[in-house]
Amino acid sequence: MHPWVDSVFNKLTARERVAQLFLIRAQSNLGQRYIDSIGNIIAKEQLGGIVLFQGGPVSQARLNNQYQQLVKVPLLVAIDGEWGLGMRMPDSSISYPYQMTLGAIQDDDLIYRMGHEIAKDFKRMGLHINFAPVVDINNNPRNPVINYRSFGENKENVTRKGMAYMRGMMDEGIIISLKHFPGHGDTDVDSHYDLPQLTFTRERLDSLEMLPFRTLINAGASGVMVAHMNIPALDNTPNLPSSLSKKIVSGILKDELGFKGLVFTDAMDMNGVVKYFRNGEADVRALMAGNDLLELSQNSTRAINMVLKAISDKRLAQKEIDFSVKKVLAAKYWLHLDQQKPINLSMLSSDINRSTAKVLNQQLANAAITLLKSDSMLNALNFSKNTAIVAIGTEQVSEFQKILNKHFDNKLDFLLSAQASADDVVHVANELKSYEQIIIALFDNRSKPQSILNYNATVRLFINELANRPSIFCLFANPYTLAGLPGIETAKTILIGYQNNPVMQKAAANVILKQISPSGKLPVTINSYFRYGDGKTGR
Repeated sequence: MHPWVDSVFNKLTARERVAQLFLIRAQSNLGQRYIDSIGNIIAKEQLGGIVLFQGGPVSQARLNNQYQQLVKVPLLVAIDGEWGLGMRMPDSSISYPYQMTLGAIQDDDLIYRMGHEIAKDFKRMGLHINFAPVVDINNNPRNPVINYRSFGENKENVTRKGMAYMRGMMDEGIIISLKHFPGHGDTDVDSHYDLPQLTFTRERLDSLEMLPFRTLINAGASGVMVAHMNIPALDNTPNLPSSLSKKIVSGILKDELGFKGLVFTDAMDMNGVVKYFRNGEADVRALMAGNDLLELSQNSTRAINMVLKAISDKRLAQKEIDFSVKKVLAAKYWLHLDQQKPINLSMLSSDINRSTAKVLNQQLANAAITLLKSDSMLNALNFSKNTAIVAIGTEQVSEFQKILNKHFDNKLDFLLSAQASADDVVHVANELKSYEQIIIALFDNRSKPQSILNYNATVRLFINELANRPSIFCLFANPYTLAGLPGIETAKTILIGYQNNPVMQKAAANVILKQISPSGKLPVTINSYFRYGDGKTGR
């Protein structure tokens, strides 16, 4: 350990040492009373760090500065930034593609560069830890919590993409956290609401779920987040979450896999962990299991009291607590928090929305676009012919339509909402009869792109009818949604844009306008028609 670590450790009281192991929720968009209440807890308990949630970049940075002034030991500041700052600050910072979208990219160097840019943003914002990448293998389309947050279903592809993302961030000097150990991809229960159970054999877990973690740990991963799941093959204690299992955290993660970095719990206010271990018992069990940092305890003051009692009752070993505290302090030293400086608010917004990052974001989108099916129509598109550009699932003219409108001489936009009436559909269907070329864009306007589109039966039937006509389909939604559109497989041309945002819409438009060639490959199997690895290179 460094002399700074030992010096700080020796100045802390027993209570302050335990407090270093807790990360509390903080956000700047809930009013001054909330901000002050969190500040009071931080000052009273001298906690180890905060996890930022929603708010604007400048207000979050100002909050960060405010809270850092309340502590003797600088706070660790973490955030869930799986797609960058935009995951928590979507209105005023860059949102890079979801990991499912990244899973389609064939050039992993682009993902490395993305990790590098995200880490630059973190450092500019005074953030130290990104709870990313997600290296869960999403081989269950019904997964309600991982899904589009995963690189996909193939363990090698997930590992390669996770490696590129991790190295990009670590090379720029922030701490990462692989999640959710030992693998949350094949569940159909959301651990925010209940305790999922994995019933797989140890052999299956070793060869599939844990493979990305093992590989990235061997490559020097600085952090790992442990999930709240019951896994009898690893620990057969009834109703015991993996995050509270000493066999899993200490026995497998630390001893068998040799992980020496920071071990984070998933959020300790999730029902998956507190359902069976209430009133602070989960916090004590998490430290007994071997975790170093507890994220979002339901009540940190209560938890610290219970941990101190568990130490005095010999349930918890003082030397293990001290070891974790010194690991946390060593991480703070590595992050140069011994020389903590306030965040400069001047030019902050422009710095994190720099043009080079925006260019990279578009390059990522261009590289992800997947040409799933193609016929001659894509190459034969005539910009002078009567062209209908139909947007389904939205009630406003899309960025996709606006871009195409600039290039087609005789075009008309059509809009159909997800719940369009039969009369609306019939009207559009009759209008389309006079058009020589039809381009159809399918949108999911929900904040979380689920595996099933929220289109009514009338709209779905209309899509089926359009698929039998010479037309080009572009999907700006979760790729799994194709399985819920019977008949779409008969369409001659299908472009997958994976998610509904301007950069993906521009990428798809660029393919149609013959400005780029699609190179993405499907990262998941959708059904018997559309399988992992499908995607035509070129046009």
